[in-house]
Amino acid sequence: MSVRFISKVANLIKNTNANANANATVNSIASKSVISASSSSTTKATLKAAAPKNAASASKATSSASASATNTITSANTTASSSSIPILQTAFAATAGIATVALTAMTVENVTASSVPNFEPTAERFDQSTFVGRFSKMVLGCDPVLLTYSQAATLNSKAMVQDYQNLLLNLPADMTSTQMHRALWEAQRIASASLHPDTGDVIPAPFRMSGFVPFNGPICVSMVASTSTPALLMWAWINQSQNALVNYYNRNASSEMTNKTLMTSYGTAVVSALTVAFGLATLIRKKFDANKAKEMMRWVAFPSAVVASSINCYIIRSPEIDTGIPLVNANGEDVAPGQTSKVAAQRGVNLTTASRAILQAPVYFLPPVLMGTVPFFKNIVKKNPLMSVPLTTYLVLVSFGLGLPSTVAIFPQMVEIDMTDCEKEFQGLTGKDGLPYQKLYYDKGL
Repeated sequence: MSVRFISKVANLIKNTNANANANATVNSIASKSVISASSSSTTKATLKAAAPKNAASASKATSSASASATNTITSANTTASSSSIPILQTAFAATAGIATVALTAMTVENVTASSVPNFEPTAERFDQSTFVGRFSKMVLGCDPVLLTYSQAATLNSKAMVQDYQNLLLNLPADMTSTQMHRALWEAQRIASASLHPDTGDVIPAPFRMSGFVPFNGPICVSMVASTSTPALLMWAWINQSQNALVNYYNRNASSEMTNKTLMTSYGTAVVSALTVAFGLATLIRKKFDANKAKEMMRWVAFPSAVVASSINCYIIRSPEIDTGIPLVNANGEDVAPGQTSKVAAQRGVNLTTASRAILQAPVYFLPPVLMGTVPFFKNIVKKNPLMSVPLTTYLVLVSFGLGLPSTVAIFPQMVEIDMTDCEKEFQGLTGKDGLPYQKLYYDKGL
C-alpha cells in the first residue's frame, strides 16, 4: 500500500463530519500502517486497520513469531543431543517459513486491491463460488501478521466496521470510494481474526487461524522430524491437545456442543493418534534395520494425523446430524424456517471430515516427499545432514500455511443439494416467483 494512499486515509479525521467516536476509531486504526510506511516515530495513530502491512511489518511479525516456533522445533527430537541440531539455521528457517506465508497473504491482498467489491459487513470480499476466491479468503485469514495487532487496535477495527456507513458518506476529497471500501475490508479482517464471532471475546493468539503457522506449525515439524517412538508419541499428543484447544476457543457459542463432546473428541483423537503412531513405529522397527527405520519414521506422522483429525472432526460435528441444519435458497434465505435437514447435515459433516483428512497431506506427506525426491534438497542434506531439520522446518511451515487454505478451498462453503434428495417437508417448496425450487443450499461448516 502506497504512502500516498495511507496519507489520504490519515487525513480522513480532518475531512469527515462523522461523530467523534468514529473519528477516534479511524485515527487509531491506521497508525501501524503509517508507521511502517514512513518509518517516522512521530506519526500519529490514524486508521491502523484500514491499510494492509508492507513487507517490513511482515518481517517484524515473523521475527517475533519465530521465537516461539524455534523453541518448539529445536526440542523435537528428544533422543538427539543439543549439538546435533543447528539452532541458528532452524531459527532462520522458521522465520523464513512464516515470512513466506505472510508475504503470500500480502501479495493476494495487494493484487486484489483494485477490484474490491463495495463493503458490506455480511458479504464476502472474494467470490466464494470459485476455488481462487475461497483460497484468497482463507490465506488472508491465516496471515501471521494479524497476530501483531493489539487488542485496542482490534477493538478499534471492530468499531470502524460498525460505523462503516458514516465513513462511506464522509469521504475526504483526496480519497476514493474504492480505497475506503478496501480499508473497511481490512478492518473487518483484523477484527474477525481475533474476536469470537458469537461472543466478541478475544481468542488467545495460539488458537486463532492466524496462529496456525507460528504455533501449530512447529508442532507438525516436530512430528515429522521425530526419529524415535517416544518423541513421536509426545508430539502427537501435543498436536491433538493444540487441536482440541482450537476447537474449544472457536466453537459455535450458539450451538448445543458441550464440554463433554469436546472432551470425548479430544480423548478419542489422542487415543487414535497414539495407537496408530505406536503401531506403525513398532512395525517399522521390527521390519527394518536401525538406519532404515530411523529414515522411515518421518512417514508415521501422516497416517496418525489423518485418523485422529478425521475422528476428531466427525465427533465434534456429529450432533448436527441428529438435529439437522437449515436449507436456504440462492439468496441465502431460509426456505423453511424452523425446519432442518438431516440429509444436508450428514453431507456437510462428511465433506468437512474429508477436508480435514486431505489437509494432513501437504503438512505431513508433501515435505518428506520433497526431501526425498527433489535433487536440490537431497544434495543439501547429503552434503550437510544437519540441514535436514532446517529444511524440514521451512517446508512444513510453508506447506501448512498454504496447504490449509488450499484444502479448505476444495469444497465450497455453501453446497447445493437437489430437491429430490431432501426430506419430504422440503418437497414442493416454491420461491417468491411461484416456481418450485430445483436446488437448495446448506452451509457445510469448517
